Amino acid sequence: MPYQPTVVGTRYMVAAGHYLATQAAFDILEAGGNAVDAGVAANIALGVLQSDMVNVAGVAPILIYRAKERDVLTITGLGPWPKAATLDLFLNEHGGEIPLGLHRTVVPAAPDANIMALDRFGTMSFGEVAAAAIRYARDGFAMHRMMTAYIEAYEDNYRKWPENEAIYLPNGRAPQPGECFVQADLARSLQFMADEEAAAAKNGRSAGLKAARDAIYSGDIGQAILRYHRENDGLLAEEDLSNFQSTIEPPVKRTFSGCGEPIDIYTCGPWCQGPVMQQMLALLDGFDLKTMGHNSVDYIHVVAESMKLALADRERYYGDPNFVDVPLERLLSDAYNAERRSMIRPDTAWPEMPPAGDFGNDPGPAWMAAQNVSQDSPPMPGDTSYVCAIDKDGNVFSSNPSDVTWESPVIPGTGLCPSSRGSQSWAVPGHASSVAPGKRPRLTPNPALAMRDGKLVMPIGTPGGDTQCQAVLQVLLNRELFGMDAQEAAEAPRFITHSQPDTFAPHTAYPGRLTIEGRIDTKTGDALAGKGHTVERLDDMTWKTAGVCLVAHDLETGILSGGADPRRPSRAMGW
Repeated sequence: MPYQPTVVGTRYMVAAGHYLATQAAFDILEAGGNAVDAGVAANIALGVLQSDMVNVAGVAPILIYRAKERDVLTITGLGPWPKAATLDLFLNEHGGEIPLGLHRTVVPAAPDANIMALDRFGTMSFGEVAAAAIRYARDGFAMHRMMTAYIEAYEDNYRKWPENEAIYLPNGRAPQPGECFVQADLARSLQFMADEEAAAAKNGRSAGLKAARDAIYSGDIGQAILRYHRENDGLLAEEDLSNFQSTIEPPVKRTFSGCGEPIDIYTCGPWCQGPVMQQMLALLDGFDLKTMGHNSVDYIHVVAESMKLALADRERYYGDPNFVDVPLERLLSDAYNAERRSMIRPDTAWPEMPPAGDFGNDPGPAWMAAQNVSQDSPPMPGDTSYVCAIDKDGNVFSSNPSDVTWESPVIPGTGLCPSSRGSQSWAVPGHASSVAPGKRPRLTPNPALAMRDGKLVMPIGTPGGDTQCQAVLQVLLNRELFGMDAQEAAEAPRFITHSQPDTFAPHTAYPGRLTIEGRIDTKTGDALAGKGHTVERLDDMTWKTAGVCLVAHDLETGILSGGADPRRPSRAMGW
């Protein structure tokens, strides 16, 4: 039996990384909003309810399915490095590191992406969808266990900046579970955006939404951000904010045939790690996973080794396609993955990250110079959240809002910590995600969507840094290969490989490390160790293995089912 009941409905459904964000989105659907309105409401609410790891002024990659048009599109929701951010700056002033503080800041993209989604594909105003977030920030909410744990883990970082310390360590310590947590400045910033919208709305809905957006990118809030950067040796300049705009792009699509009836998987492009999961599936297409058995020794070994191979190619090739040539078609091709599949040895694990594929353009060893190696236990991942929604008309919203508040300062008076996503770049010449002016870091958040034409639509995603593609892969296989329902698939025990460099600075790798949840029995763990995996047992259920949410819409029966990972404070709700 699952830890939580599978939520079912026939009209609409939402699942999100915090139960109050789920409530906010559900209320929007109840009020007649569509999936985009609901998803944006949850995105903004998560920037309050999980503001340790989601920032209103952070990143928000978005994937949308339009039921009437029967198409899938993405909104990038990731900002670039400021024009003043050069590789030489980080090499000469910071010794090749991406340091904590303002120099990690890239252009905040979430406000632009969320408002673009509302304007192009939603029906409601910013004020309407932000109302719950404003209330949660102004009046407070009960602190939850996971947020307390993260604030305590990064307490020393929070103390580096007075504004961060005042908000996240009131009374000199992290707020404890159940205590009311208020973010008054953040409430005022969101209310200001809503007020700017209301003043401009006489000229139409789009004019109002533009005014809400402009509050961040050219108005009073943006000026406060820029002033702080000028006064504290920051890199953001006026032209970085005023010239920014998210783009609407086609998704990456690949079909997985290894579960009987083929299923199409959609992700954002290789400016994030999304297509890595598709390559993992391409590698696994050559194995009879079902015969191996769920979480058997052979199954875990083959899936983990496939993860390693795909992540090795991520390290070598993934980056902003506006700056680097990402050979994505080849990386996802059947021929290439058949070749890579031969590197999976049935009885021997790779003791470290395997070599990346060689396409004859290897820049030499410099791209690997970022790899720090540790034998310690991998820490909690630098994190994110997730929301997905399906409305009564079958439209879908899938998004990973993100950005933490322990890596750079909160801008005084705003409650906002503009995107510190620069931590996912490398100050290494030749690395595909090296720093460059106007270049986007390679993003870990990567919303996804699975579809069978006319039969199934299923948004899915998770927080968890480098665990994201690994966890979503396992949940997809749990459901589509082993027949679990949405909730059972999210709850089943997981395993994570850590051989690849962590995407977050300082990019530490844990060669050969395979962490497994305690519900995977000792005999299986010992057998995996016998194959050469460095096995580390975790708790039976831990947020170190991500926190997957999904909604499955059976188009033949009309039934919606929601799954929300009990490893985190996530919930599904539908009617």
